[in-house]
Amino acid sequence: MKIKRLFSLVVIMSLLFLSLPLYTLAGWKDPTRPGWKDGEAKRGWIQSKLQHITLEEKIGQLFIVHVYGKTPTDPNYETINLNSNRGGKNFKEVIEKYHVGGVIYFNWTDNVLTPLDAAQTNALSNGIQKIAMDQRMPIPLFVSTDQEGGIVQRLVSPGTVFPGNMALGATRSTDYAAKTAAILGTELKSIGVNMNFAPVADVNVNPANPVIGVRSFSEDPSLVSDMTVAQVGAYQNENMIATAKHFPGHGDTATDSHYGLPIITHDLETLHKIDLKPFKAAIDSGIDAIMTAHIVVPALDDSGLPATLSKPILTGLLREELGFKGLIITDSLGMSGANVVPPERVAVEAFKAGADILLNPPNVEVAYYGMLEAAKSGEISKKRIDESVYRILEAKLKRGLFENPYTDESAISNIGTADHLAAADEIANKSITLVKNENSVLPIKHSDKIFVTGPSTGKPEMLSNLIKAKGFDSYFYSTGASPTAVQINSAVLQAQQADKVIVTTYTANTNTAQQDLVNALLKTGKPVIVAAIRNPYDLMAFPHVNAYLATYGDRDVSVKALERVLTGEFNPSGKLPVTIPSLYGFGAGLSY
Repeated sequence: MKIKRLFSLVVIMSLLFLSLPLYTLAGWKDPTRPGWKDGEAKRGWIQSKLQHITLEEKIGQLFIVHVYGKTPTDPNYETINLNSNRGGKNFKEVIEKYHVGGVIYFNWTDNVLTPLDAAQTNALSNGIQKIAMDQRMPIPLFVSTDQEGGIVQRLVSPGTVFPGNMALGATRSTDYAAKTAAILGTELKSIGVNMNFAPVADVNVNPANPVIGVRSFSEDPSLVSDMTVAQVGAYQNENMIATAKHFPGHGDTATDSHYGLPIITHDLETLHKIDLKPFKAAIDSGIDAIMTAHIVVPALDDSGLPATLSKPILTGLLREELGFKGLIITDSLGMSGANVVPPERVAVEAFKAGADILLNPPNVEVAYYGMLEAAKSGEISKKRIDESVYRILEAKLKRGLFENPYTDESAISNIGTADHLAAADEIANKSITLVKNENSVLPIKHSDKIFVTGPSTGKPEMLSNLIKAKGFDSYFYSTGASPTAVQINSAVLQAQQADKVIVTTYTANTNTAQQDLVNALLKTGKPVIVAAIRNPYDLMAFPHVNAYLATYGDRDVSVKALERVLTGEFNPSGKLPVTIPSLYGFGAGLSY
């Protein structure tokens, strides 16, 4: 009888032991216990975990990489993965081979499809988290993406598509900024994304900026700061890791760091007054992460190295002077602006400069083994590696990933809800800015015959069809991005039949062919209305048009709002968040 009772007790104890979470079996404190995530208990838990992680696993935690595929073990991308990434055939192999700390989703890697298949991405996220949690050392993944809203948005329709940051700046509403981030955060979490590379904290003071532009809230550092802080709070209230970018400020450049190495010539006073102000505000508001820029800033570091590889900028300025304690993430290491050192050295140099997370290296294998070799040789100290891995584990703990890295499949019902779509429409309506309206040529009248033209990127066909659906007489003609002489002549001939001409331009201030189209249409004597579908600076190239509006983005939500303003359904209220040099100042904007 005693033997039987003893056997029963052993069985019960064994079952209890097997049911314990992995962190308990490994001697770690319970990360779900209320109130322990700050102070000594938290630090002890992370230090305990660090002692159990191998050097190879620690190096892996420093990387966030891209992998092609719709599923964790998708066999359809073997060739492209091996050729571009040399990281493995699929997510499973990359996670198992390199112990990566996170992944980044793109549309072009088929992780997030267009149109969105929320169930597919939700299943992908849960699948890769399961793989990570089944490893010898179970550590949940950062699942990241760029979901700024507007022109940079990975999760699209039937998800909620917002008009973008400069459109928010035109509304002047931090409430709208927060609402945008809260909805984007909710929908991202619904597909298993837990880290967003947003908000953009750059202050766009250069009309010729080819890479930021409408991705910035404004040229005004105070407005950018307020909008940034609003979005940081809203994202992190959703337990979404927010990432302010691109430090120390990418707003005054005429070079795209994807294809070259920009130089910011601001002096120290200007940098602190303009470029750094939103980042300081984000730090003061408790932001989780900051992304570096591949830009040279001689006033901060005269070595000629981009900020991503600059110890004076990342460690001296960001860590020590500004007191940032969160994650420093590089911009994609595959961009041209980072390739001023050999590929096998770029990750090492970024880490030595002060980065914690090495984002999207062009070759995972080369970058991983380069870091591992630097660690084994002593070029990078164990202490320095542990500092970054500590911050990575701390962020994952803070955002609840150790507690539960998975997203219920039913969460996709939160995507593209009626309330979310209505919020996007409301913000877009309030963002449209009527800058010029000579002789009250707008709103258009039902008696007007309307000709809509412009490059296909400006969506003249969509705009004309929306106008026509409201009962107006409207017809259209789409040109190429840079209209040819033949296309310009055709547009001029068709304009002869119209009472008013609407031209949808797309960054025409830097496109002479689009400028030729508008100027040719002006010579017809017809009232010409220009709607700038992307950057608001197009008016610089043809200041004599009869009316001018800015939408700050080419997403359908903005084009629909433009139609409502043109037809008088909505009275415009947006205010310029930037200056149109020599023409209209910050804050300009008309109503009917």
